[in-house]
This record gives sequence, structure tokens and C-alpha cells, in this order.
Amino acid sequence: MKNLFSVQDKVIVITGAAGVLGTSMVHHFAEQGAKVVILDRNEEAGRRLEEEVKAEGGEVMFLYTDVLDKQVLEGNYTEIMARYGRIDVLINGAGGNMAGATIAPDKTIFDLDIEAVRKVVDLNLFGIILPTMTFTRAMIEQKQGSIINISSESAIRPLTRVAGYGVAKAAVTNFTKYMCGELATKYGDGLRVNAIAPGFFITEQNRTLLLNPDGSYTERSKTILAHTPYGRFGEPSELLGTLQWLASDASKFVSGTMTVIDGGFDAFSI
Repeated sequence: MKNLFSVQDKVIVITGAAGVLGTSMVHHFAEQGAKVVILDRNEEAGRRLEEEVKAEGGEVMFLYTDVLDKQVLEGNYTEIMARYGRIDVLINGAGGNMAGATIAPDKTIFDLDIEAVRKVVDLNLFGIILPTMTFTRAMIEQKQGSIINISSESAIRPLTRVAGYGVAKAAVTNFTKYMCGELATKYGDGLRVNAIAPGFFITEQNRTLLLNPDGSYTERSKTILAHTPYGRFGEPSELLGTLQWLASDASKFVSGTMTVIDGGFDAFSI
């Protein structure tokens, strides 16, 4: 009997793959028998991850990228196609925030650094649009492929202080739904575009916001957990089941959706 959830031999391209969440994805899909392409601008971390996966027997390739540079992305595309000849899954994981695009408790909207907001929107929105424009070409030729965008809890419910990032991730969710119709109506029902919205996970991006130097929770963390029915932060591995489903044939009729993975945060009120 066919395993609908299998990703064996699928070529899976992951941007932002050397981060905390991306690293978990890379290890997982390589263990599942996929051919994984690590795309990241942190060459040291990317190379280290590549070596780790190879040592575990996985099929993996690291390429330096800049998700905001179309020329660099085109070079990535050429190298991937030369090695594997196809791209089955694109996980748009690159993203991030900047202090200037947030509003501190003692500040107001009038203190927002507009240039920082532009950079955050560029990275989180155009850092998905440009890779999608680049790597989807292979999927169109194949008439088959799955794009998975990483949105955020802040795309659903505006979070205090998180101004620019929330706006950018809301746009990612909208772009996901738009691309569902754009690809399917013009290129066929083999092309799918979905998103996941992780809740709160401790990453390098938010570690200082959520943890004190001694490892204890900050007041921000305590507020988050008070509104999370599970009462804890997520583990990177808890994203993998949903990603496996969206990358595999088990979700062949699923497109334009956003799956929330947040321990109940979005469902909870008082």
C-alpha cells in the first residue's frame, strides 16, 4: 500500500534553512529520504549543517543565497537543476525582525523606525515572493509541486510591540492565498501553495525577548504562556508533522490554507 505521507526522493528546497526551525526541517526531511537543499546567507552555519546531515547519511546540498537578490537566486536555481533536475517542494523559511520595527513599552507608533519596517517587510514578504518566482518554474514544467510559506501567529492576531513583522507576515498569508489561485488556474491542479503559522518557539531571533540571561522567562514570556492553553513554548519538531503532510501527496487537494501550530494560543481568550 502506498504511503501517502512519503517524501522519499523528493527534492525539497528550504530557505533560511540554517536557523533553529530550518535546521530541524533539514534533518527531518533528510531522514525521511528526501534530497534537501539548504539555502541560507549564513555560510558557516549552512556548511556545518550540510556536514552534519551528510554524516547521518542524508542527501543534502548547501548553497549560499540572498532571498532578496534575484541574480543570486537564479544562480541557486541553475545549480539545483543541474544536480537534481527538479524541485518538488519549496519551503520559504527565511524571515526575521528588527528592533527598530517594534514599539517598546515606553514608545508609541510615532517612534517607529520606518526604514527598519521597510527592511522587515522586504525580508519577510519579498524574501518569499522572489524565491517563489524563481523556483516555481521547475514545478510548472513538472506540473507538480508544493510551496509552503512560513507565516506567523502575528499574521492572525496583532501582537503588542510587533508592528512591522506582523504586517509583513499578514501579507505572506494573503500572498499564499493569492498564489493558490494564480498557479492552479493557469498551470493546473498539481501545484499547491499553503502556509503554516507557528506560535511561539524560542529561536535566535527572539531568545533575548523571551529569556533572561539566566534562562528564566521574561515578563513577555509569562504573558504569552498565560494565553497559551498548553502552557509552554513549542518545540521545533512539533512543526514537522504538518510540514510532512503539506510536502507529501497526502495533501494533494489542499491549497490556499494556513495551518496554525500554536498550542492553542489563537483559540484562547478569557
